[in-house]
Amino acid sequence: MADLDLFVESEPAGEEPLDLNAPLAARMRPRTLADFRGQDHLLGEGRAVRAMLDSGRVGSMILWGPPGSGKTTLARLLAAESGVTFVAFSAVTEGVARVREIIKEADERKRATGRQTILFCDEIHRFNKAQQDAFLPHVEAGTVILVGATTENPSFEVVRPLLSRAPVYVLEPLSNGAIRGILDDALHADHGLGGLGVAASEEALDFIAEASDGDARRALGVLEAAAHLAEASNGLDLDSAREALQHRFATYDKSGEEHYNLISALHKAVRGSDPDGALYWLARMIDGGEDPLYIARRLVRMAAEDIGLADPAALPTTIAARDAYHFLGSPEGDLALAEAVLYLATAPKSNRAYAAWKNASRRARETPSAPVPLHIRNAPTGLMKDLGYGSGYQYDPDEEDGVSDQTFLPDALKGERFYEPGRFGFEKTIAERLRWWAERREQKRSAGS
Repeated sequence: MADLDLFVESEPAGEEPLDLNAPLAARMRPRTLADFRGQDHLLGEGRAVRAMLDSGRVGSMILWGPPGSGKTTLARLLAAESGVTFVAFSAVTEGVARVREIIKEADERKRATGRQTILFCDEIHRFNKAQQDAFLPHVEAGTVILVGATTENPSFEVVRPLLSRAPVYVLEPLSNGAIRGILDDALHADHGLGGLGVAASEEALDFIAEASDGDARRALGVLEAAAHLAEASNGLDLDSAREALQHRFATYDKSGEEHYNLISALHKAVRGSDPDGALYWLARMIDGGEDPLYIARRLVRMAAEDIGLADPAALPTTIAARDAYHFLGSPEGDLALAEAVLYLATAPKSNRAYAAWKNASRRARETPSAPVPLHIRNAPTGLMKDLGYGSGYQYDPDEEDGVSDQTFLPDALKGERFYEPGRFGFEKTIAERLRWWAERREQKRSAGS
């Protein structure tokens, strides 16, 4: 349930005293796995963490999930269920010196009693590579069972040797149903809000569950504030819930995984010709505080990469949207970005220009010394002309039908084609034009042979 930053060392399994003056989220922390809501994909029958507990062998792991999904609580319950000592440590406020102390104590405890220790490292991604490496020998030797918690993608933030010794388990944001269950428990529990006798409307509880965005700690904080607002009237209604919430912040980070996830979603919605999905992800990024000029740059890329010559107006449209935003700023300029997104999403798609450029670049790297054919070389001097530079060059606009039979690739690449236009949009016209030119060239070559 609530993923709370309470860093308390505990000798094993046994419940800690309950502080009735603590925040509601702390008071409602599940005391047993039976009380833990959500994460059935890890704790359901036959699932990975449940199987680990059933076997009696809890191993090191990384718990990755958003705030309030239950990482700290799950780590505590793993210790309680398996009868091992739980020691919590914050990578934000403590350093490697404290890690060494914990490991020394764990080693002494294991030698004296045989009891193992779970070292719970919250915000493990805050440790740099060298600090994370400090865990390795002790995890490998079994001195401690490391349970790391992070809100950031472990692929980027946790060193590979540690990932090889501690599998990653992903905790999902809690469902609205799970949050509703937590809120109902809190309203009626004696150690929750049961003593206040506050009656909450279904509408208010549904609103809090939806607005919490899967974060149990946030939901309980809003419920507690709303309950105290409503205490005088003994009624917690939708207005009380809204007043307690104040503002709902977007789940977004401008440099972490969500930044890349959302721009990926926007790009793929444009590529998939879904204007509604594309507009939604654009709105999420703008609302989350993303730099609109970053979005504009990505739209320019989409125009070149995914639409190309199927609609040659796509690229100037995105450039115009960038300039309009730069000129107007927010919020007026946001509409220019929205219009560009709609244009791209509804334009015919082609990656043929993108593929042609990649093919030509590859062949250029493979044939870096292929000479320029003589007939298309520059010939500014008499010597160069004597050597045949420019000899035989045909000026296409003067030729019949405006096309000659000459070639423009190096001899080693003669006949290769990098660009194959698609069947949609303006590229259909380009394909017809290229076919017509090819037929005229072939006719001239046949006539000259």
